Amino acid sequence: MVLTKRLLLLLLLVLEPRFINGAETNRLESFVHDELPFSQHGIMGFSTSIASDAENDVEKVIQAWYINDEDNAEKDQMPHDLIPIGKLLDLGLVAMQLDADNHEHDEKLKKMREQRGYLHMDIVELTPKKLPNYNMMIKRFFEEHLHIDEEVRYCLDGSGYFDVRDENDRWIRVSVRKGALIVVPAGIYHRFTLDSNNYIKAMRLFSGGPDWTAYNRPHDHLIARKKYLEALQNRTKVPQDLDSSLNLTSL
Repeated sequence: MVLTKRLLLLLLLVLEPRFINGAETNRLESFVHDELPFSQHGIMGFSTSIASDAENDVEKVIQAWYINDEDNAEKDQMPHDLIPIGKLLDLGLVAMQLDADNHEHDEKLKKMREQRGYLHMDIVELTPKKLPNYNMMIKRFFEEHLHIDEEVRYCLDGSGYFDVRDENDRWIRVSVRKGALIVVPAGIYHRFTLDSNNYIKAMRLFSGGPDWTAYNRPHDHLIARKKYLEALQNRTKVPQDLDSSLNLTSL
């Protein structure tokens, strides 16, 4: 009994977020965060000349639409007029459709990880049954924030919403389903919530020791934020030699 209590206490200590100058960190919270086309080793990006069938594949698992900036936005479950995936790419996101049932042996995923330097990964599940303090954690995930590293999330099962700010500070809701891989660039304000299924299983990819600190808005003084805005304004990119068979869509 004593051992069980100690294990429970240790688990809560690991999961409990810490606050640093208004920024909260949490290992599970990392599920929603990181740095990209405007990221990593400078201003990065992939070719936008993708085949139409590749974009159609992405749209099977990733959809996006504008939502009102209201307090009840977390409950906004119904898609409105869909916007093109290209809009997300303009904001620096990466969108990709993969075979989630074959993620352990997927050559496309392996190649993408090698070319982007994602040497490490882990898998997390968000569900009321498996996440202690579920309601509190989901509320914190939904607070608007940014990260100084890119966030790479691959949905293996379930579904959820990433909300990202566009260049006019309007919210775009990005729905991800099984098979969707999304990269959220460093410096972009965003948030995450589950949909009515209340479940998602995701692979987190990263190149080294990730900094998953969430800097709640406003943190416009951060270098990552300034670089993101500069890249967004200039639409700067550095071409990379990526195999077109990856069907990877980006800036």
